[in-house]
Amino acid sequence: MQTIRDASTSPLARRLKAALQGDVLFDAFSRGRYSTDASIYQIVPRGVVVPRDGEDLAATLAVARAEGVPVLPRGGGTSQCGQTVGEAIVLDCSRHLNRIVEIDVQNRRAVVEPGIVLDVLNKALKPHGLWYPVDVSTGSRATIGGMTANNSCGARSRRYGMSRDNVLAIDAILADGSRARFGPVGNAAHGPDPALVADLLALGRREAAEIDARFPKVDRRVGGYNIDALAPDVLAPDGPVNLATLLVGSEGTLALSERIELKLSPLPGPKLTGVCHFPTFRAAMEAAQHLVTLDPVGIELIDHNMIRLARENAVFRPVLEEFVRGAPEALLLVEFAEAERKENRRRLDALHDVMSDLGYGFGVPGKAEGGVVEATDPGLQARIGEVRKQGLNIMMSMKSDGKPVSFVEDCCVRLEDLADYTERLTAIFRKYGTDGTWYAHASVGTLHVRPVLNLKLDTGVKALRGIAEEAFELVRTYRGAHSGEHGDGLVRSEFHAAMFGARMAENFAWVKDRLDPDGILNPGKIVRPPKMDDRSLMRYGPGYAVAERETVFDWPRYAGAGRGLQGAVEMCNNNGACRKLEGGVMCPSYRVTREERDGVRGRANTLRLALSGQLGEDAFASDAMAETMALCVSCKGCRRECPMSVDMAKLKVEVTAARARKRGLKLRYRLVAYMPAYARAAAAVAPLANLRNSVAPLAWAMERVAGIAASRPLPAFRRDWFRNRGTAADMADADVILLADTFNRHFEPEHLHAAEAVLAAAGLQVAHAVAPTAPERPLCCGRTYLATGLVERARAEMRRTAEALAPALSRGVPVVGLEPSCLLSFRDEAPRLLDADTWPEAWGSQVMLLEEYLAKLAADGSLALPLAPIAARRALVHGHCHQKAFAQMGAVERVLRLIPGLEVEIVDSSCCGMAGSFGYQAETQDVSRAMAEASLIPAVRAADAETVVVADGTSCRHQIADLADRGAVHVVAVLAEAVAAARASEPQPLAAE
Repeated sequence: MQTIRDASTSPLARRLKAALQGDVLFDAFSRGRYSTDASIYQIVPRGVVVPRDGEDLAATLAVARAEGVPVLPRGGGTSQCGQTVGEAIVLDCSRHLNRIVEIDVQNRRAVVEPGIVLDVLNKALKPHGLWYPVDVSTGSRATIGGMTANNSCGARSRRYGMSRDNVLAIDAILADGSRARFGPVGNAAHGPDPALVADLLALGRREAAEIDARFPKVDRRVGGYNIDALAPDVLAPDGPVNLATLLVGSEGTLALSERIELKLSPLPGPKLTGVCHFPTFRAAMEAAQHLVTLDPVGIELIDHNMIRLARENAVFRPVLEEFVRGAPEALLLVEFAEAERKENRRRLDALHDVMSDLGYGFGVPGKAEGGVVEATDPGLQARIGEVRKQGLNIMMSMKSDGKPVSFVEDCCVRLEDLADYTERLTAIFRKYGTDGTWYAHASVGTLHVRPVLNLKLDTGVKALRGIAEEAFELVRTYRGAHSGEHGDGLVRSEFHAAMFGARMAENFAWVKDRLDPDGILNPGKIVRPPKMDDRSLMRYGPGYAVAERETVFDWPRYAGAGRGLQGAVEMCNNNGACRKLEGGVMCPSYRVTREERDGVRGRANTLRLALSGQLGEDAFASDAMAETMALCVSCKGCRRECPMSVDMAKLKVEVTAARARKRGLKLRYRLVAYMPAYARAAAAVAPLANLRNSVAPLAWAMERVAGIAASRPLPAFRRDWFRNRGTAADMADADVILLADTFNRHFEPEHLHAAEAVLAAAGLQVAHAVAPTAPERPLCCGRTYLATGLVERARAEMRRTAEALAPALSRGVPVVGLEPSCLLSFRDEAPRLLDADTWPEAWGSQVMLLEEYLAKLAADGSLALPLAPIAARRALVHGHCHQKAFAQMGAVERVLRLIPGLEVEIVDSSCCGMAGSFGYQAETQDVSRAMAEASLIPAVRAADAETVVVADGTSCRHQIADLADRGAVHVVAVLAEAVAAARASEPQPLAAE
């Protein structure tokens, strides 16, 4: 594999920097990050430009034209066919070119810049009762520009059509630098050069018969250029020629989009969904043509492989239990969304009848096992929809070197041919020793399927080629389309001559040459492509290898070097789920900066390139790698929310440890790491230790020397810090053991005292977690050492704690604590750092957050905790990121709801931004504040005086106090107040006379 070089000082980079306002990124790490999309390919770009506005687009194109260098526009970088990789100047339009220019409610239209994300647009449209209905599954990160360039479709295209049906006009910059509005011919001011328009219309007239003969007449076709739009008599006899349709699906090869005018639709009515169960896959395929007679807005397929993989995912498993009955081989999700709920109900009832007529019934004698499970609750429908949307990522969650590969997944055939086609395609897969997982758009004959191949091997690449040739030949026999949704790119463009005929391929080339005669716009896509199986263009090309290396963790479920570290990094398939801008936790730094570097995908790609030597020697511990990881707050949101479970928090530990071994630790990180060791001494002299917070010169000196922001007050040590009582022997008779963390112990001891009171009120005998030797020295999870790369010290602390707790844990005694980042370390990192004899993985479930333990007792019916109403009438709860990563927020909500009269609201927030020391660092404090201000701090400011703010994380509470000027408490403090209120309300015995 090649080594990617730094081109920051190249003449091209210098010329671009002089011409643009936006960022010009020609360093090796940035070029590497933009060398891949969600396809199998990797091509290192000449460099990356992040344009500020349309003038930057035009200026970049002018420089590129003068230098003879191609340009390649890019949106979310989620293309699955290699559309957004190439040896060109990559234009990242997603960061700045993302405005809504106009919303015309009356005429149901909107004008947007190409980088706006679909979900962001639809959120803005929703108050107007409108949406852009090309509802692709990647809507949380797909940009309108990318969707337009790809002619994206979505799950409801049967009702709303594809992008070409919903794009009204495009303001474009042509290859020669001229600007033109592509829209209906004759209606558009500032349209293209009349000579160009005349030539395009002449092509349409000349080739009308060939278009009619060669273009597949199926519901989905996005291959080649949409020159059928130039011949309206063929496919749209009453429609005017709209030149925007020619640019739709052109993959950035004909022009650069500056603004896009969209047709909007009214929001769909209240939905009802029927989940049709089938005993065989073929049965589902045969049924699709009958189910569409009910005119649903969509029918989506989930096969047994996806059901199995989803059940193995902790996020999706509970959802499947809600709507999957028995062990079906396939499901069809049939959605009705008419304006009237009564009509949807009628159609859902008719769906039962159709399924019965087809011979299916649950437990009905004489019928095949199957039928309809109704999903009428909007919440359940949303959860089912999310499972379907994540279909691709669920498929890609395999941890072996063999992965499901996208190259034949978008073929489209008529519904009456669907069963035979899928059966014959499966036979092709088996001929090459593999199989595929099927899902997606059964209502329009476009089923996504990815055979599992290992493209690190020549045999895998040969199978790729063989399957492609045979599969596309099969599609031709059914007169279908080989590209039904995801476009052409590098993977399918090669087959246009075979699919459309040589004459049509020549027509495509003519269109390209007429609009881009010098071939500088995204060359190699649609026309004159390379071979799709050219390994030199692939992510795992010839010579790809990862050397063995020392690692912090064992990565046992993954393949490859570094005890599986290689496989863990390579799990990222670039699907871009980490680029979502709201909902869940992941990825808080990307949400603030919108930079590719600062998302999970950007970091994972950088790590893969470094591990495989493509970023040069020792890149793993380099300054550039440290910069790549700098804004990762180790929230662990990706551990749960990334469909591939790319665990960037652990991967950051690997990088930090490698850097610490090579370069040592800065003073700031030593202060953080060794806090558990010096906290007791600091607490003993608390007024002196806290002097920095009240003496400004000391704060400024500390910023200068250690990089700790002078403007942020540090947590104050307490002289009344929480002291252990009892000995290790006391743990033998306890019902529950309280493990005090460093932070609550020395900064907020009242929370630990509250925990003792609550547990005692529940009738439990509580012992403190102490070591048999040196019991006065607190036990520690090792978190601060681990976060700063001092792995052996972290391992030693974790081992000492494990040995102290072992007798109790061996007897099944639960250990509880308050700080999520500390307690959950025993569930997450401990099994990877300690041997199985020292810390059996099963013990992790016995070390619980206090609310998790109380919720468990409540569920078992064994919680006897007296609780009475408190002063607050409402609890506003912010979840610690690690609580969310381990699905603990439900426990918080359940225990708070035990308090009579207390309304509980969970803030829909990502990371609070404090994240240990992150918010205190001078260079990251602004990003920290921006994370908090995204949703958490505004929600706290809006809370009234009768609301108690609850946050279990020490860092979270300090962030809230600093930025919202309002106190927040641990959930145990609220419970303790309710316990005290219950005791106060108990009848008191009469005093003796």
